[in-house]
Amino acid sequence: MELQDMISAMVKRVREIFTFFMLAIISKAIGSDTKPYSRRSEAADQNECLSWRLAVEANNLGGWRTVPLPCHRYIETYMIGGQYEQDVKYVVEQIKSYVAGVVVGGDGMDAWILDVDDTCLSNIVYYKEKKYGCEPFDPWGFKAWAKKGVCQAVPAVLGLFTKLVDSGFKVFLITGRDQETLAPPTIANLHNLGFIGYEKVIFR
Repeated sequence: MELQDMISAMVKRVREIFTFFMLAIISKAIGSDTKPYSRRSEAADQNECLSWRLAVEANNLGGWRTVPLPCHRYIETYMIGGQYEQDVKYVVEQIKSYVAGVVVGGDGMDAWILDVDDTCLSNIVYYKEKKYGCEPFDPWGFKAWAKKGVCQAVPAVLGLFTKLVDSGFKVFLITGRDQETLAPPTIANLHNLGFIGYEKVIFR
């Protein structure tokens, strides 16, 4: 009876080891299958987002209203990961080089136009809450945000603005914000950030 108990215990132990071994093999197989698939999926999303971005920048994607949801992380990385800032700096440096070669006349006819939103003023804090364009544009939500007058400057553009004013250009700022309700907070926001010396802000 004692021998049978020993044999039963051994058989039970062997079964447990065998079961554990099989589970380990299955887990490894599943892990081998899922990890590459995840990597391929992320790469496919990024490639699709690059194609989408190219189509938008080339104006070949008519009528789009939102950023594709799989591109949320891609857009976020671009906007806050340093590449957006670097792109703006690079473009502004080219503009400054052009400005340096312009002889401004004394007739007051040399003018420069800059947009307000997302050129002079950054709305990245607002758009972060809207998943960087993955959610439809909310005009009332944006209006409430603009009324706060807490936008930050786009640093490179502020530098360009200052150079233009100092060089003798008449700088006009244009915006789609409506004058009746958003003019006071927008002008205060611009002044607080150092956008001073422009000719006029043109509202909708």
